[in-house]
Amino acid sequence: MKTIKLLLFLGLAGIVGASLFIYSGIVAIGADVPHNPVVYWVLEQARERSIERASAGITVPSLSDPDLLLSGGADYNAMCTACHLKPGQTESDMSLGLYPSPVNLSLKQDEHEHDGGSKDPRDTDMLAKRQFWVIKHGIKSSGMPAWGITHDDQRIWAMVAFLQKLPELTPEQYQILTSMD
Repeated sequence: MKTIKLLLFLGLAGIVGASLFIYSGIVAIGADVPHNPVVYWVLEQARERSIERASAGITVPSLSDPDLLLSGGADYNAMCTACHLKPGQTESDMSLGLYPSPVNLSLKQDEHEHDGGSKDPRDTDMLAKRQFWVIKHGIKSSGMPAWGITHDDQRIWAMVAFLQKLPELTPEQYQILTSMD
C-alpha cells in the first residue's frame, strides 16, 4: 500500500512539476534560439523513427520517366527552393529564418548537415520512400507543409524523381530543366 501511495504521489508531483514548467513560460520557442543538444537529439530521433516507420510500406514506382523529371522540377522550383535551395545557392531568407534549418536538397546526401534519414546514401529506394512521405504529409512545427492535401501521389512522385537527380545538376542544367513548361 505504501508503494502505491508513493507512486501516486510521485506521479502527481511529476504532473504538477511539468505543468509549472510548461506554464512558467521559460521554454524558448523562438525560431532564432536553438534547442539545447538533448532536446534537439530527442526531436531528431522522434522525427527520424516516425518517418522510417510511416514510410516503410510505401511502394516506389519507376522514377525514370523524363516527364516526371520535368514536371517535378517545375514544382520544386515553384514550391521548394525558398527553403531547400537550388544548385549554386547556399542560403535564402527562408532557409536562414527557419529552425531547424531545412536541408539543402541540391547537395549530395552525404554533404547534408544532418543525415536526412537513410543510413546509407546509396539506398535510393529508402530515400525515395522517405522523400515521398515527407512531401505528402509534411512535418509538424518545422515549416514543411503537407503537399498531399493539394497534390496527388503522381505529382508527388514526380517531385521525388526530380529530387533523385537534383544533387547531380549544375546551376545551368537546373535552370534548363525548371524553365520548361
